[in-house]
Amino acid sequence: MPVHRSTLIRPLVIIAVVAASSLSAIAQQPPTPSRVRGSIEAVDGDMLAVKSRSGEDYKLRVSGDTKVVGITKISLADIKVGSFIGTTTVPGPDGGANAIEVHVFPEDMRGTGEGSRPFDLRPNSTMTNATVAESVVGNDGHTLLVKYKDGEKKVVVSPDTPVVTYVPADKSELKAGAKIIAFFKKLPDGSFEANRISVGLNGLTPPM
Repeated sequence: MPVHRSTLIRPLVIIAVVAASSLSAIAQQPPTPSRVRGSIEAVDGDMLAVKSRSGEDYKLRVSGDTKVVGITKISLADIKVGSFIGTTTVPGPDGGANAIEVHVFPEDMRGTGEGSRPFDLRPNSTMTNATVAESVVGNDGHTLLVKYKDGEKKVVVSPDTPVVTYVPADKSELKAGAKIIAFFKKLPDGSFEANRISVGLNGLTPPM
């Protein structure tokens, strides 16, 4: 008895539809975040209970490989020509780039993430890591011309823009009440382990 071609094709079509539906469902699932900005609520051994700025709760494990760096405030005058900086900017009313924070990298971090890319700190914000080529002081602050390997950008830094830098720190700074930015990975058992934690010193909230 001959087997109709449609009889063979129908199961293949069903399998294809099911597979496509499964892939679509996976694609629509929100990605697991890899960074959290927030406050340490409690410390239990090597586990940190962290509440994000938007209210979510995280449990992060601190391992022997977790790198901890401090964030401390500096002045706008500490940004010099030749400084390697990172700055989060948003479009200004005149179409320029207004800084909402600037962080100055120490020399051993020069070149970190060089370039300009969309950022998630605020809607329409951009992160630019680059070298300061020019600094012009005006009545409203500084205008910085920063250059990176693929281009350049003029950034307006007002007097009230937070300016910070990285300094050495250790895990003793990871205590309840500290404000942090933690980068983490998801382990096979579903838990989260911190790779790197930037912690604000002396009550500072890291602005980036």
